[in-house]
Amino acid sequence: MCRHLAYLGPPKSLQELLIDPPHSLFRQSWEPARQTHGVVNADGFGVGWFAEGDPVPARYRQAGPIWADPSFPDVARVTRSSAVLAAVRDATTGSATGAEAAAPYRGEGWLFSHNGSISGYPGSMAKLAETLPAVDLLDLESRTDSAFVWALIRSRFRQGAAMAEAVASVVADVAALADSRLNLLLMNDTTIVASVFGDTLTARSGGGFTVVASEPDDDSPGWADVADGVHTWSTHTSVEGR
Repeated sequence: MCRHLAYLGPPKSLQELLIDPPHSLFRQSWEPARQTHGVVNADGFGVGWFAEGDPVPARYRQAGPIWADPSFPDVARVTRSSAVLAAVRDATTGSATGAEAAAPYRGEGWLFSHNGSISGYPGSMAKLAETLPAVDLLDLESRTDSAFVWALIRSRFRQGAAMAEAVASVVADVAALADSRLNLLLMNDTTIVASVFGDTLTARSGGGFTVVASEPDDDSPGWADVADGVHTWSTHTSVEGR
């Protein structure tokens, strides 16, 4: 399992978003409060963000724990963005290691993270794998269930699905084949889509910003648990559920 967070709003530094809060994602790497599968998140981390005027998100990932990277605090202090997705990883036993296995994944202006696991992967996903072009399977960024889910979502995009539709259909199709936990975060520079399926998710909005996270990063009263299902937050609209 993992802990992850997505932010939309006025530009903030990565330090303000990921390190400074009293129960930040940084701290959740060794002391998560609501994590029910796994104890620490020390198997890699990643941050993706959108720079103003650039549709391609930047990304910083490492294979080790976030607290062991001496460069990240400096990167976080000087990097500001209005759209950020970050994750700390607790790898599923037997899955790939390395920075390439750490979320966020990216492509065509999107960032993606998966908190959860698919039982019996890859064998349990053989039927869905048959729906993907061979090149998609060969181009998986890592040999993980998360990378496979990301490939499925991207294939739905190519078929014309909108963000929430792609996420909802992939969650339904994967869950129909295997016992799964599929808390997904998908975002571009204006919209966050999240699925709640098998783990906790919370959100807080106000003052023109939205934070969606595995668990609250402070004691602010605005945090609310997000119900099971697929939900959308946008810089232009209020939260929607389906």
